[in-house]
This record gives sequence, C-alpha cells and structure tokens, in this order.
Amino acid sequence: MGKYFGTDGIRGVANEGLKVETAFKVGQFLGYIYKNEKILIGSDTRISKDMFEAALCAGITSAGADAYVVGVVSTPGVSYLIKNNTFKAGIMISASHNPYYDNGIKVFNERGEKISADLEAEIEQYIDDEISIVISRENIGKVVDFSQRVDEYLDYLVSTSKYDISQFNVIFDCANGSASDLAGRLFERLNVNARIIHNKPDGYNINVECGSTHLDSLIAEVKKSGVDLGIAFDGDADRMLAVDSEGNIIDGDYILYICGMYLKDNKKLNHNKVVTTVMSNIGLYKAFDEENIEYEKTAVGDKYVYECMNRENYSLGGEQSGHIIFKDYASTGDGMLSAIQLLNAIKDSGKTVEQLCSQVTIYPQLLENVRVEDKDKVLNSKVLEDAVKKVEEELHGDGRVLLRPSGTEPLIRVMVEASTKELCQEKVAYLVNIVNDIM
Repeated sequence: MGKYFGTDGIRGVANEGLKVETAFKVGQFLGYIYKNEKILIGSDTRISKDMFEAALCAGITSAGADAYVVGVVSTPGVSYLIKNNTFKAGIMISASHNPYYDNGIKVFNERGEKISADLEAEIEQYIDDEISIVISRENIGKVVDFSQRVDEYLDYLVSTSKYDISQFNVIFDCANGSASDLAGRLFERLNVNARIIHNKPDGYNINVECGSTHLDSLIAEVKKSGVDLGIAFDGDADRMLAVDSEGNIIDGDYILYICGMYLKDNKKLNHNKVVTTVMSNIGLYKAFDEENIEYEKTAVGDKYVYECMNRENYSLGGEQSGHIIFKDYASTGDGMLSAIQLLNAIKDSGKTVEQLCSQVTIYPQLLENVRVEDKDKVLNSKVLEDAVKKVEEELHGDGRVLLRPSGTEPLIRVMVEASTKELCQEKVAYLVNIVNDIM
C-alpha cells in the first residue's frame, strides 16, 4: 500500500481525497513515459467521471502522448481493449462499488494488467514533485474518440460461450453503472431471455440500493418473476454475484466451486488448483477437498489473486465478493464474462444451480473491526497468538480464525468461522476482548 495507491488504484471522495490535480499528474507521468504512444481511458457512470477524464486527457497530451477515450465501459473492457490494440497503458476512472461521490483511478500496463508496485511508487513520487513536464508545439498529443470500439469487447465475450445458453431466464442488475448499456447488448447477442434492471444511470444512482453490494431488490424481483437466476454486477462490472430462483445468494465462493468443477470436468483446471483469498469460507475448502481440487490462498484483493495465477499459470481464481478471474480469457475480474461462464457451467452440469450449490455448506462467519493504536503491537502479541490457538483448538477443525490489519485504517479485523452463529459470536467476543486488553 502506497501513499496514494491502495489495493485497487487511487480512490477517494471526488475533489476532496481525489483531486483533479492528482489525475492530471497521473496522466502527465504516463504521457511522459509513453511519449508518442497511445493511452486508453474508460470510465463508469458517476457524475465526476467527465472532470477526471478531462484532467487525465490534459495530463497525457501535455506530455506528448495520445489519449484515446472509450467512454463508459467496464474495467475489464478497458483491460481487454488495451491488450488487443496497440496501447501502452490504460486508465479506468471508477470507484467500483463505492458511492457516487467517490471516484478512483486504476492504471493498467500494455498487457491489460494492473501496474506493478514499483511503477505505482514512481507515479506517487511524481504526484508530489513540484516539477512538471513541458512539451510544446508539434510534440503535444491529441485526444481521440474510441467509443465505437466497445463492440470488439462484446464480440469477444460472446466468443467465450461454449454452449447455447438461450434457455436461461435471467434478471441482470447493472447497478446503474458500467454494465447499464453493455449487459443488454451482450446477452441479446447470446439469446439469453434477459431482463435488465437498474440500468438508468444519472451520475448519482450508481450502486444505490442495487448491484452486487445491495442484492435485496434483485432477490425480490427474482422471487416475484420465477426466473432461473438473478445476476448482479458492481459499479464498474468487474465482479458479479448471483441469486438462485428461491432468492438465495450465490457468492464468489459458490461460483468458484461451480466453475472449478466445470473446468475440472472439461480438463481445463490447470494444475487442478483454484486460487482464493484468505476470506473464502471454510465450507468452500471442505467442498474442494471432497472433489480432490487443490487451492491456494492469497491476501485480500483480486490483484493478488491474479499475481498468483499468472505466476503459476492457474486458470481460475477469485474472491468471495465476486471478483472471478478466468485466466484463459482475461487478466482481471470480469462480471459479464463470469456470468457467461457460470451459465455455461450450469448448462454443462445438466443440474440446476440450486443442486450445484447444495454441494457446498457455507459456515457462519462473523467479522468485527477493532480500533487500535498500534496494529503491529497487537498482531505480534504472544497473548493474542495463544488466544487464537486456544480458539482454533476448541473449534476442532470445524471452523477457523483470521486476524488481519486494515490497509487504510487503524483497525484489526477479527473474523471467526464456526458451525453456528452462536459460536462465532462467542469466539469473536473473546478475541476482541484480548485485543482491547493488549492496547
């Protein structure tokens, strides 16, 4: 974690935590190192997108590179268009699932991957540097409209579907974000019987009581309509969660299991292994154990999942929150791609999604944030270490404990999974008291 960059780019309240001056400097730095090259810019639907797009374009062109503006598109759409055209870098303007008043800057390399920590550090240093690059006359870059090329991305997504999935009746919740226009166009091409909701963005309603972080309205619509499935995207459509016909939530752990089984059955699960984060539920691991599927765990963040997948050439990985990465098709989480692959997996199995999910028993999970003055002091405490061991012994392998520091706040996150909610509450309360006693 750097001064400006978090696990998913630079993010903050527009014009407060994230200012146009910062966006300009990011654009100018990229324009300088990729002088005379092309840099792609996309955005989601929040009101501040135009302001940041203009600042980034000004920075890029002032340093001698060309800014190609694709307009409203998903984050994975930016990634795809970068690596399948001649772009040296790309930027997505989005704060993902955050409220409309936040925004963010995600930077990608020429392979459509999130940039390295080293390059992030260089950008941060330039943001704080008072010296600006000066380019003039014929060396100034230009801004190019690239919006018509979004269809290339949609055509590619269509090509990833192995089966005819036209028999499915699905409600898609677009979170009033990046998928608002794209999802309808995509699933019409795939002949899915699709109904699209929350696809009327006004700059302020992105993620408001809709999308993958607010599933209640989708659940209600699915139960009322009697469709096969509900699928919800987040603001920039890089993640997806689903709802079965009875209104039960199908989170990223269920999706990893269903798609992991699908890839294994089709001999496409590289090294017979799925990559998860430490937040995945113990029930997923027990289900994988039953099917002899191996797994690796990374820190929280799809960036870390992809780094592990790329290093070891694993084909599937993701997060409980719905970032699912199919490495054979993409270098980042892609909600619409994940929806296609989930529908393909269901079709391939010959079962209903309810039957597939019944193979995974998700354990109750409780997480509590504890404010502390010194995170390292707490996490390195022998008293806390002994307390964790005590709880794990009492759970007898039928649960687990996870302690981790917040990357942005003075908090320790205390999480317990156990066979009952009551056990979770009891063990979390015990560990929280230990943490408070240490401080």
